[in-house]
Amino acid sequence: MKDLLLEIRKCTTCIKDLPFGCRPVLEASTSSKILIIGQAPGRVVHNTGIPWDDASGKNLRAWMNIDSDTFYDASKIAIVPMGFCYPGTGKTGDFAPRKECAPQWHEALIEQMPEIKLILLIGTYAQKYYLKKSIKKNLTETVNNFHEYLPLYFPLPHPSPRNNIWQKKNPWFKKDVLPNLQDEIKKILS
Repeated sequence: MKDLLLEIRKCTTCIKDLPFGCRPVLEASTSSKILIIGQAPGRVVHNTGIPWDDASGKNLRAWMNIDSDTFYDASKIAIVPMGFCYPGTGKTGDFAPRKECAPQWHEALIEQMPEIKLILLIGTYAQKYYLKKSIKKNLTETVNNFHEYLPLYFPLPHPSPRNNIWQKKNPWFKKDVLPNLQDEIKKILS
């Protein structure tokens, strides 16, 4: 795993398409129990090199009901985004994650994490890639039907503060989904 992580962190496959250069951000261990697959690092994370080191990460940790020490303990939680580098920002927010990373690296990473019991699929990019034909017509329906994807996958919306409006429109998320997510995580980590 150490060699694979080193190789990924040296990756320059998309350097010509990344306005801020390559800085792959991920964490993983052969003993990781939970795998978080999000979109791609944002600008803050690109600058710090620490995954989910922003407001979205704070929200995600609250959703999971875990502290920062647990979240950043790679022996418990692996963090592998769909795109490992910050893709830059457009008119409506960050660009989509680069399409090269997941096919190039995910399978090799997951093969080296035999203890994974739960994979959090955060956002549409991760859900489309992993759930394939079983994905619903939109993110809301996929998340609302999270039970169908257990025990391995747990689809979630992005925890960005920009999604607070979505959460207000979908009160079932906090009422039904988050308690189930927290129960799953507690079972795995205890």
